Amino acid sequence: TLTAPAPFADETSCQCQAPHEKLTIAQARLGTPVDRPVRVYADGIFDLFHSGHARALMQAKTLFPNSYLLVGVCSDDLTHKFKGFTVMNESERYEALRHCRYVDEVIRDAPWTLTPEFLEKHKIDFVAHDDIPYSSAGSDDVYKHIKEAGMFVPTQRTEGISTSDIITRIVRDYDVYARRNLQRGYTAKELNVSFINEKKYRFQNQVDKMKEKVKNVEEKSKEFVYKVEEKSHDLIQKWEEKSREFIGNFLELFGPDGAWKQMFQERSGRMLQAFSPRQSPNSSPTRGRSPSRSPSPPWVFNKASPPSSPKAASASLSSMSEGDEDEK
Repeated sequence: TLTAPAPFADETSCQCQAPHEKLTIAQARLGTPVDRPVRVYADGIFDLFHSGHARALMQAKTLFPNSYLLVGVCSDDLTHKFKGFTVMNESERYEALRHCRYVDEVIRDAPWTLTPEFLEKHKIDFVAHDDIPYSSAGSDDVYKHIKEAGMFVPTQRTEGISTSDIITRIVRDYDVYARRNLQRGYTAKELNVSFINEKKYRFQNQVDKMKEKVKNVEEKSKEFVYKVEEKSHDLIQKWEEKSREFIGNFLELFGPDGAWKQMFQERSGRMLQAFSPRQSPNSSPTRGRSPSRSPSPPWVFNKASPPSSPKAASASLSSMSEGDEDEK
């Protein structure tokens, strides 16, 4: 279990004490010699340490069954001289390598070109690096003599990730990172930003904040409208259910065959029976007796036969008067 970072080569007393016999790659792949691990060396700049670096070191560590990985890191002076300016300084790059799980030992201020004296000093058996020719320091390939000596073991590069790619992203999105760091409290002087650009970036930050607020309001408004629509849909659905229930109850009560019609018919029958009772039988004594007719008064004229002449009228009057006298 790893509990501490890898040691520096110039600070450790753990030196390889076994005789340094030259090994072939075939012997190393068999896990020999048994008295010591195969010492593999990998070097580089390791600026902005990333997964591509770690993957290369993992391959170097697992080339042989029993291996000890030494990693050489070039200093700032050599790097600036032969390659260019770095983002991280040498101390930061040394520390980044010490905390990689595949590294057993870190060699600070490693040489740009490997010499036989350096290989002998650190008892290096093999050098691991990608197989692409590395032209630098006036040489077409700085690992050419290592390959000729049979000490070179190739590793595979990880496509899509490199220190140059990361720096390119930063340069491309420089304004974004400058605005972000200004917002985090860095000064324009620390970022090497002019006065005008500082004001421009701060104004853009304010605009972005306003846009974010507007976006949040829009999202909340959409959420509110969605909830209202959902509630409205539920209310309409409930209203439709209630209306169907009401219409069904209404038709059941007042429809053509509803309960209200049946009740009305029953009450109508009862009222008809109450107003027109049943007729009495024919043997009733009241039906055999004819009702008595009261005599018409003598002064009522018969409309069908009016008096034909004045003499007849006077005769009828005299007879009426005589009748009255007889009654008296």
